[in-house]
Amino acid sequence: MEVVVSPPFVFLTSVKSELRPEIQVAAQNCWVKKGGAFTGEMLANLGVPWVILGHSERRALLNETNEFVGDKVAYALSQGLKVIACVGETLEQREAGTTMEVVAAQTKAIAGNYFKTKLASTVCQKSKILFYL
Repeated sequence: MEVVVSPPFVFLTSVKSELRPEIQVAAQNCWVKKGGAFTGEMLANLGVPWVILGHSERRALLNETNEFVGDKVAYALSQGLKVIACVGETLEQREAGTTMEVVAAQTKAIAGNYFKTKLASTVCQKSKILFYL
């Protein structure tokens, strides 16, 4: 079993330094490609092994599509990060009875990019994706 905590980005290194070695930290987001301040390689350089991607708030408020989240997951994995992928429906989707279709589409976008990345990169041979519903 792995135990992971996810403080805000500005506290990642200070929280990490205070935790017992068996407890890991996760970033709450990373960018989809190399470059910029949100990159997965920066998290790896900080010794942050996990990242949470696909938050419902980012999907709803920032219009992050399933494909975009799938790309972010693939990039994070290519940088050697482990991913906690958030999937789930909105209240409206639940009330409309489309939960399974929504979650299946989200999962398919992530899985499709995961396997594409896994085939293209030997770094991903020990990668992990944990789905959070």
